[in-house]
Order: sequence, then C-alpha cells, then structure tokens
Amino acid sequence: MKQISVADAKAQLSGLVEQASSGETVCITRRGTPVARLAPIERPRLPVNVAAFQSVAAMTPWQNEGAGDFMRRIRDDERY
Repeated sequence: MKQISVADAKAQLSGLVEQASSGETVCITRRGTPVARLAPIERPRLPVNVAAFQSVAAMTPWQNEGAGDFMRRIRDDERY
C-alpha cells in the first residue's frame, strides 16, 4: 500500500483518486502516522447468465483455422 503525507496528498489529489479508481489503496499519513485511507469503492458484480453465453456459443460456427494462422493469413493477404 502506497503511503503519502497529508500535504503531498493535497497537492496530488487528482492523481490519487485516479489510482484509487484503478484499484490501488493509498494510506495518508500525518507526521508518519496513518490517519486515513483512500480506497476504491467495491461495486457489486452482476451475476453471469451462463445459459445466454451457451446459446450464443452454440450459434457460432466452428473455425477450422487457429487464431494465429487466421491473423497471419489476413495480414499476408492485405500486404500483397
């Protein structure tokens, strides 16, 4: 966990909020003693509808060519 003084936190608040929103937790200290914590908000996760994923996967045609070979072929066809 990153530690930062109150004075530095005031000067860098926008950056600290960005870090917190990306998942980092920041400990704010006063004279070396932790006094506050800036952390991301925990958002509830939505349940996954497995049946919907399976129905989409069932409708998708099977590809006989691997992804790497497909991309290589597309790249080479466009090049020449």
